[in-house]
Amino acid sequence: MELKPLKGQHHVSAITANAKENYRFYTKVLGMRLVKKTVNQDDTSVYHLFYADERGNPGTDLTFFEIPNAGRTHKGTNSISTTSLRVPSDEALNYWVKRLEAEGVEHDGVSTESGRGSLAFRDFEGQRLMLVSDELNKGVEGGKPWEKSPVPEEYAIRGLGPVHLTVAKRENTEKILTDLMGYRRKGSYSTKIGEKQFDVNILETGEGGTGAEVHIIERPDLPIERPGRGSVHHVAYRVESEEELKKWVELLNELRIPSSGFVERYYFRSLYFREANGILFELATDGPGFEGDEDFDHLGEKLALPPYFENQRDQIEARLKPLETKE
Repeated sequence: MELKPLKGQHHVSAITANAKENYRFYTKVLGMRLVKKTVNQDDTSVYHLFYADERGNPGTDLTFFEIPNAGRTHKGTNSISTTSLRVPSDEALNYWVKRLEAEGVEHDGVSTESGRGSLAFRDFEGQRLMLVSDELNKGVEGGKPWEKSPVPEEYAIRGLGPVHLTVAKRENTEKILTDLMGYRRKGSYSTKIGEKQFDVNILETGEGGTGAEVHIIERPDLPIERPGRGSVHHVAYRVESEEELKKWVELLNELRIPSSGFVERYYFRSLYFREANGILFELATDGPGFEGDEDFDHLGEKLALPPYFENQRDQIEARLKPLETKE
């Protein structure tokens, strides 16, 4: 079966215990646009918030499930351990140092990772984030920042950068990414964690570049991560079309790899499965996008529900704590 290469990151979905503060941080501090305020389609009692570029182009979405009683994350292996966000240039990183400090956000200062300028920091719940410079990027293009962002366009976040996976057995994860998902090995670099140096392998897909890389570090010395607020739930990779996604469903069935099968998410179509170390992967189509139920100027202002949940709107809204997102 001939499959087209995956196109890079589609979105990353994480966990928050506080939707109100999450909204403030990602829109007011990081300057991303809330393009959709909806619910977790597998548990409609909780919010699902999508932050992205101006219209939620694929490859720009960082999303959060609100789980109010989520405990703290016990960091460890077999996890999506850092989500990186693209900014236009090395100069932008200097802007962000000042901005994060002005907002009281803990960061590690500007450094170089895999040949790119980077700035690691944490949100209010300890979510592990990193800004990476697109100055030398020659691969997948970034998104277009929203013109009403509090961050000037020349410094604004343009989408998702490399996703970092920490695993107990790197070979197992890399085999899934290369042999099944069509990634290719790009290289490696060394990073310091505590007093030790660790090698990080880089895999890429499609056009490559900042928005199409997975960075994998092997840490058999760590316990398995226990997720909670400030952890990542899953990473999704871009599939061109619904037709292509159905080919992936067929392939996983042929290989007897357990999966969700085809899932209708209204804003895109999906397929979920776990790689060999237990990390949840999603394949998601580039469309239809977020403007099927809201126009561009009003994205994220009201609670949006896919048509198949509209008849439950009253019950769903009654279970949710009000969240004001209209400016």
